Amino acid sequence: MKHTAALAIIAAIYASMAAAETVKPTDVAFENGAVKVSLTGQPGDPSAGRAVFANRKQGNCLACHVNTNLSEESFHGEVGPPMDGVADRWSETELRAIVSNSKLIFEDTIMPGFYVDSGYERPLDKFAGKSILTAQQVEDVVAYLMTLKEE
Repeated sequence: MKHTAALAIIAAIYASMAAAETVKPTDVAFENGAVKVSLTGQPGDPSAGRAVFANRKQGNCLACHVNTNLSEESFHGEVGPPMDGVADRWSETELRAIVSNSKLIFEDTIMPGFYVDSGYERPLDKFAGKSILTAQQVEDVVAYLMTLKEE
């Protein structure tokens, strides 16, 4: 019983430490076109990032980007640059900045800021004050993008 209680306390402390490390959207530090610090302090999961990238209700990245790694998905867009080889063109810190808030990197882009919770109009009140992706989802997408190298 003592071991179970001790493990529960350790788990609670660890969870609170992990939560405390998450950077709020308004506190993301952009430096020379990069976000050098992880938004969560946790590594991203490329598999989870691939799922977010393909999900039409989350990232919806395929609406604008061709990505042959997701050839099983239909309707790839051609508005944004192709994702093939993106890890060879951008560093992890640059990709984190682009996914977090591309408008701070590319002034005229139509790509939304995926980790922004203010400074824009939302069509529905239920989305006010919320970012499109969570900090961990941004880290996951970045981890996935880092797997997309030229073959």
